[in-house]
Amino acid sequence: MSQSRLTELTWREVRRAGEQGIALLPIGSQEQHAGHLPMGTDTLLVEEVLDRALAVLDQEPSAPEVVRLPALPFGHSPHHLFAVAVSLSAATLGAVLDDVLDSLVTSGYRRVMVVNGHGGNDEIMRLAVKRFALRARVTVAACSYWTLTAGEDEAGRPDVTPGHAGWFETSLMLAARPELVRTPVPARTPVEPPPLFDHPPHPGLTVERHGEWERVDGSTDDASGADADRGGRLLDDRARGLARAIRAFDAASR
Repeated sequence: MSQSRLTELTWREVRRAGEQGIALLPIGSQEQHAGHLPMGTDTLLVEEVLDRALAVLDQEPSAPEVVRLPALPFGHSPHHLFAVAVSLSAATLGAVLDDVLDSLVTSGYRRVMVVNGHGGNDEIMRLAVKRFALRARVTVAACSYWTLTAGEDEAGRPDVTPGHAGWFETSLMLAARPELVRTPVPARTPVEPPPLFDHPPHPGLTVERHGEWERVDGSTDDASGADADRGGRLLDDRARGLARAIRAFDAASR
């Protein structure tokens, strides 16, 4: 597979790569992740999954040509401003994605995949992709990394995935960037009643109640049992899932 980083290419190489290649844009956030994970957790994890996915593809014959963009480090995080975050409004993030996609098309790309690492970006990203394909001759895909599993590993806990600053993200960070995890990870004090954004009163409802993120101290579940070995297996499972998604997108969009 031909893998390139946009930052390291000349403009002529960017043009040539756009003729056949897929532009990959990772997006993350800068926001509080309880007291034990760094602000850039979402950005670091989406880049780690993408690293591993491209390594999987690199071992295969006839893999897609891809050009990797620098990660967009800021996302839509107003629900974390009670503590600390660098947040873009929904309109601003949508406009940034519009401008990046416009730039890529003007530069010759006709296939783009956005890979997201932060839950607050998901709806905005998907709307931006749908809107952009209506006005430009381009094929665009979008996904959040935690949704793309290979289904080959039982290390996960669906009840707390992806969560926020909980068992899932902490396990992944212990595997990917253990030096950035403040240990020992303290046990989370049980919160009653559980927050409605994570435990809606009826299936299919999206419920938000003012002040709930602050009430749960910025984490959705207890991270004290997080495990690096299981985190590594979960990262690899998501990476294999993302690699398959990139291959499928390549085959469908040629």
